[in-house]
Amino acid sequence: MAKAKKDQKKDHKTHDKHAHEHGKECGHTSIEHEGHRDYLHDGHLHHVHENHVDEHVLAAGKANPADCTPDHDCDVHDDQHAHGEKCGHEKVPHGDHTDYLVDGHLHQPHGKHCDDHGKVKASKGKTKAKK
Repeated sequence: MAKAKKDQKKDHKTHDKHAHEHGKECGHTSIEHEGHRDYLHDGHLHHVHENHVDEHVLAAGKANPADCTPDHDCDVHDDQHAHGEKCGHEKVPHGDHTDYLVDGHLHQPHGKHCDDHGKVKASKGKTKAKK
């Protein structure tokens, strides 16, 4: 996996040696935020920028707070479900932590419950048909 590094000229993180081309038919889930579209790829949020890929993070704020919500009752998965590496939900970088994308909103495992960190505009990418 490519290592993210700080681009000295533009003060943003880039994802070096990223051979995959993100777009509507790349197969990755896209998330719209702050007026643009990024793609979830191996727990990273990738933004195609000029001739490289930037590493983005969803900001913690009004739309996607990082608050504890112990009364959140999600009927998408049962109470025994544990978010983690192989839980089946995509990881989303959010503020200073990682959330999981569950039915259009962000879940943060917290003790014996999941915090609701808000809705996101997410859409599953189509995979380009092979010829």
